[in-house]
Amino acid sequence: MLVLGVLLIVLAGATVVAVSWDEAATATATATFTVFDRTLQLSQLEFFFAGAATGAVFLLGLALLFAGTRRSAVRRSRLRASRLEARDRMNRLEREKQELERKLAETPETVDPETTAPHPRVEVPRQHSADQLVAGRHTRPSK
Repeated sequence: MLVLGVLLIVLAGATVVAVSWDEAATATATATFTVFDRTLQLSQLEFFFAGAATGAVFLLGLALLFAGTRRSAVRRSRLRASRLEARDRMNRLEREKQELERKLAETPETVDPETTAPHPRVEVPRQHSADQLVAGRHTRPSK
């Protein structure tokens, strides 16, 4: 939007400059202009409406320029807020880590062999061969 707005402003400005340089266009009742190898003859009323259209194009360009600027400012503020939030979250996690490291350093290291020993193996009874569902496959009984 920014580029389109600037382009419209430049186009309107170039039109105003081109008309202001042509002294014969403002002095006579009809103005003759050549645009893209086409000659246009405008009466004073048509010349007025062309100026009004040029002003409207200029205002449209300004509106697009300001809208694009506003949008980019909002995007930058959201990005800044998300960066601050991420930095605050990282600082909080660092503080929690330091607190946990401090608590770990303060507590004596005691190892209870009964709580850390592996559990005894439990024997699982074997399944009967009459089961029809084995490892996700279903077999039909024979007739």
